[in-house]
Amino acid sequence: MNCKYVQADKLLWLQITEEIDHHTTEEIRRKADYESDRHYEITRYMPRKVIFDFNQVTFMDSAGIGMLIGRYKVAKMLGSNIEMINVKPSIKKIFEMSGVLKIIPISNEVDLRVS
Repeated sequence: MNCKYVQADKLLWLQITEEIDHHTTEEIRRKADYESDRHYEITRYMPRKVIFDFNQVTFMDSAGIGMLIGRYKVAKMLGSNIEMINVKPSIKKIFEMSGVLKIIPISNEVDLRVS
């Protein structure tokens, strides 16, 4: 997973670069919550917006839903907005069936502005 922080906009961009299944979710969690001097990526930057970029994800199972909901809870606890971009139709269907889209929106365009 690649991580980019845009300080001027207080935007944290998390680009997932692997398939999301029960084998990879722990690795993605560790990277999103990377501990550096006891601070996690999301808590270290305290962003106003967290974007999960699914451009390179073609497969995801239920473990990915749990990983995403966990990151959502951390971000919301800190007052961050969270959204997803570049979600392929097969992954979107999983989000629809699981109810994830009721709490985390999919954006059609990349909006680097923070609301």
